[in-house]
Amino acid sequence: CHINPKEIAQDRKFENITQLWLGGDHYKWRLMRANGIAEKFITGNGSDEEKFHKWAQTLERAIGNPLYHWSHLELQRYFDYKKPLGEKTWRECWQICNEKLQSPSMSARKIIERSNVKLICTTDDPADSLRWHQQIRDDKTFNVKVLPAWRPDQAMCIEKPAFLDYLKTLSAVSSVEINSFASLKEALIKRLDFFASLGAKASDHGPDFVYFYPADEAEIEGIFAARLAGKNISKLDELKFKTAFLLFSAKQYHRLGWVMQLHFSCKRDNNTRALQTLGINTGYDCINNLAPGAQIADFLNELDKTNQLPKTILYSLNPNDDDMLNTIANCFQSEGVLSKVQQGSAWWFNDHLPGMKKQMIAVASSGMLANFVGMLTDSRSFISYPRHEYFRRILCDLIGGWVESGQYPNDLEALGKIVEDISYNNVVNFFGFQL
Repeated sequence: CHINPKEIAQDRKFENITQLWLGGDHYKWRLMRANGIAEKFITGNGSDEEKFHKWAQTLERAIGNPLYHWSHLELQRYFDYKKPLGEKTWRECWQICNEKLQSPSMSARKIIERSNVKLICTTDDPADSLRWHQQIRDDKTFNVKVLPAWRPDQAMCIEKPAFLDYLKTLSAVSSVEINSFASLKEALIKRLDFFASLGAKASDHGPDFVYFYPADEAEIEGIFAARLAGKNISKLDELKFKTAFLLFSAKQYHRLGWVMQLHFSCKRDNNTRALQTLGINTGYDCINNLAPGAQIADFLNELDKTNQLPKTILYSLNPNDDDMLNTIANCFQSEGVLSKVQQGSAWWFNDHLPGMKKQMIAVASSGMLANFVGMLTDSRSFISYPRHEYFRRILCDLIGGWVESGQYPNDLEALGKIVEDISYNNVVNFFGFQL
């Protein structure tokens, strides 16, 4: 997920439901904008009470949207508030939630514990000091594991204006002077090993698509040198560098026994005026249709040739890619590993009832649904855990429908094992978590 480990380490208390619920949640922000709400009441200087009121007005009209389901599950599970939230009830809900947030049982850590969470992976840059992860690890009063996950997009995006400044930061943190692609890899290996020392088991990349533009080492060094010299590089050179970066990274994950996660087919920051005013991750991204299946397959094959393909989860934001990804994944399975390469859960714009069903049907139709690692939270909120309940309800409804139509026997022992594995056991075993 995208929870800030500092807030866990410091056991943050929230003054009101707006701080807990609306701060940083671009899912809700997008819906409020679609309802014509002024930015003042979304990310602006409106009061927290006004923002909650505007959210309640929006939610009341959000028929069919997963936010309607999630929000009411969260109100029920954490605040025992069971009325529909809207214009008639917002003030009562505001008061009840705020009163309950004053309880010692509603701090960040207590919310995590009462949600029966065993382990959280955050998303962290290679240059991050991980000081908050170390503090959480050393605190014996908190029994939930909080592990870093490796998100190296800034080190890969050679075309970005901030790339050279980022290299200086990474050089300082790693104590490696980065003046070549070889030295960049050296710095990253040091940071990878540091992340591993704190229990990291997963990487998470956000490329436009999975690249495969192979080039030899000398050519990649030339591209890198040109960028270090401040020159503009061509789009083809950018893609060659990113291919080399991803291949290097995947081989390191194989060495460490990590899982490689690739999230792609997102077009980010589409509204230039909003980007300049509000910055990134504020709700202006969309689904893209750029995921060349041949390049995904060739990328995985390149790693498989030398037996350096790590366990891999493929997430496309475009639901049209579901069947393609599952057929590619099943070209690269491995003896003794349950679905070594697999499609990840319906993600972001797809983590709703029809999207989740579509993704699971695709996995079942082309592969092994029983080996699926299930839902991920993908949230910045401490009360987003009912999304897992939502997922499990959809999973059980889907399976129940197959049983009732005679597509699978009504064997509760076998069915129970499948549901438990998808909901919990598979992800523990796939990532190798020690609980």
